[in-house]
Amino acid sequence: MVVREEALGLLTPLPPATRYNPLAMKGPGTDKDDDVALDQEPSIAKARRYAVVFYNDDYTTKWFVVMVLEQLFRMSETTATAFMMAVHTHGKGVAGVYTRDIAQTKAAQIMDVAKEYGMPLMVTAEPGEHGDDE
Repeated sequence: MVVREEALGLLTPLPPATRYNPLAMKGPGTDKDDDVALDQEPSIAKARRYAVVFYNDDYTTKWFVVMVLEQLFRMSETTATAFMMAVHTHGKGVAGVYTRDIAQTKAAQIMDVAKEYGMPLMVTAEPGEHGDDE
């Protein structure tokens, strides 16, 4: 093989180390199709899921909770009211399950809105029970 040097107009051969030699590629790390053989299949783990958990308290108004659920979780008024009543009855409830960053952001947004309205609403982002380890 030769390379043309444009500036001088001369032809010079490539050094042997840069030449393509398919026979040199054969070795213990290749398979019969000249592909690189892997010792094991690559594993891709699913991202751990985090639940956005609402906790019941005696001071936050039910309608405030419904408003937050409608605005930040895009729930209908009927769904938000049913969820709010379930939290009121059971003491806590999971509004949604997301990746860690999204769950933490939603929980922080809710806490900021609650603080702005003077409500003591408690919302946390907790690791899901059936999530994979990171």
